Amino acid sequence: MRQLPRSLSGWTMAVFGVLAAAMGLVGLVSPNLLLTVLGLETGREPALTAVGDHTAAFATASSMAALNMGVYYVLAALSDWKPFFRWTVPFRLLTFAVFGLAVLTGRAPTPFLGVAVWEGLGALATGLALRYDARRAAT
Repeated sequence: MRQLPRSLSGWTMAVFGVLAAAMGLVGLVSPNLLLTVLGLETGREPALTAVGDHTAAFATASSMAALNMGVYYVLAALSDWKPFFRWTVPFRLLTFAVFGLAVLTGRAPTPFLGVAVWEGLGALATGLALRYDARRAAT
């Protein structure tokens, strides 16, 4: 496996992966910081929440998923696994739509829109990079 991505689409995946992994680590080390960044601040550390409040469990699960996803994306980027890159584009656009609707319908606070935008722009960047890579390979 190479040490750096070989294609523009690989770089988009690597950048997204590193950012996702970093946010996952932040959430595992300091769940309240992650919740604050996402606009989901509770005003107290999740570990100190009331009985029946599962914020800490949710923050831990989400953070672990983000860390794992980030590593998968980086490994796919280093392998230049373009089919995987293509599969992520529609699902990241779906994530953009679901998270955006969550903000618009009041299920999530306005700062959470940043996550939606991050997913949407990342999907568009990867999609455009895949198109660029295909045209470059054809010439």
